[in-house]
Formats: sequence, structure tokens, C-alpha cells
Amino acid sequence: MPPLQQRFDFACVTIREAGALALDYFHRFETLVVNSKGVQDMATEADVATQHLIEAALAEKFPQDGFLGEENPGAYLPQPGRGTWVIDPIDGTQPFVNGIPSWCVSMAYVEGGEYLLGAVFDPVHEELFAAMSGRGATLNGRPINASRAARLEDGLVSVGYSNRVQPEDTLGPLTRLMRARGMYHRSGSGALSLAYVAAGRLIAYFEPHMNSWDFAAGVLIVREAGGAVDVRRPDTQALIKGGAVLAAAPGIYGALRKLVSEPEYSEPG
Repeated sequence: MPPLQQRFDFACVTIREAGALALDYFHRFETLVVNSKGVQDMATEADVATQHLIEAALAEKFPQDGFLGEENPGAYLPQPGRGTWVIDPIDGTQPFVNGIPSWCVSMAYVEGGEYLLGAVFDPVHEELFAAMSGRGATLNGRPINASRAARLEDGLVSVGYSNRVQPEDTLGPLTRLMRARGMYHRSGSGALSLAYVAAGRLIAYFEPHMNSWDFAAGVLIVREAGGAVDVRRPDTQALIKGGAVLAAAPGIYGALRKLVSEPEYSEPG
């Protein structure tokens, strides 16, 4: 079996195991131990345990691969010629700790700045969005495609926000979206929102800054579903520093770019 197919199959199995563990914690979210990592940024014992499950499975199956996880990003050391797994054990921690079923587990494999496979699993609804480079995107094994929307008013545009950017970087595009008669949506999980763009449930997603563990899997899934995606930093830098992410149905991508680009937003360093 080709190495990438092995990794894809592994990811689809492991992400379900990780999701089952996270879901067990979610069912008793009132008792979770929550630690603050900053303003509106937190980690729970569920995040740590879920990442550990994935990291241990990778260490056993693919010990030569690199690992970049949200709960210990400082441990990542880039090595040329070595593929890297980019993991978010629970994307949407804030909804998670409040009992809101809008979160997921995200796994991606990146090599040489290219996103080669991605998986986003929503354990609450038993939905696995997955893609391998050049093979298309699926939801629970069935092909999915981005929306055929032609106008910003043809569906929901999801908008993400974090305290890594200024409020104006989000409010400006959001205001212009509403003036264009568009409708916005926010779920609290960027990875899941990108998966929804791939499945045609959302017509677009924009966030002024995302970390790579939030977008790596979703970016590939959108691309393989026929959507248009832009990470506003070269891929090799985006892995470490993150960047602004735009993802949309092909028919409205140009309008989305114009909407978020004027005036230019300020990116974190």
C-alpha cells in the first residue's frame, strides 16, 4: 500500500478513536478541569488526553513523522524532507466546555509545504470529513462538493474571530458582507466550518487569523471538494505562524476576496 494511503487509512481510524474519547469527556463537561491559555483561549483535560492518544498512536505507527499539536506547539522542530502531522485535538474548545455540540477533532499530514491529507471528525453527529490530495473529498465515505452559489446572498458565510487580531479586522468584512445582503454564521470551530464549506452547507468561511492546526485539514478538504481556498501566508510559514484563511464556493470566491481585502487587515507577527 502506498505510504500516503497508509497514513490516510490510519488517520480515519485514529481520529474516530480520538473523537470517542473526546465525546466521553463532552458528556460530562460540567466536571472538566479547564486551564486558561489567554483571553478567550483555554485547554481542558479532554484536549490534553485526546492529543496524547493521537500522538501515542503516531509514535507507534509512524515514528519518523513530525508532530505539531495545539497543546504543545513549542515542541515542534521543522526538519526538511520529513512529513508533519498537524493536530487539533478539540477545535471549538469554548463551545465544548459549555456543552454546545459545535466542535471537532482535526488531523492533517503536510509535507514540503503541501497539504496531502486531512480529516475532520465531528463525534457528536458521527460525521467524518476526509480528503487525500488528488482523490476528492468525502463525508462518511461519500463524495462531497462545494456549493454552486454565485452570489454572497445565496447562502451562509461563516466568519471566525480570535483575539490574535483586532476587532476591526473582522468587523470590517462582516459589515461589508451585510451591506452586500449576505448572511453570516459563526460556530466557534474553524475546522468544522471549513468542512461545511467543502460539503456545500456554507458558501464561504473567512477568518483574519487561524493557526495551522485549525485550518490544515480543512484547507485540503475544501480544495478536494472543488472549493477555492487561500491561506494568506506561504504554506511553509503558515505551518508555524498561521495566517488569514479564505475558503469559498468557486462562484463567489472573487467577491469574498474583495470583501475581506479592503481596507487591508492587520496580521499578527
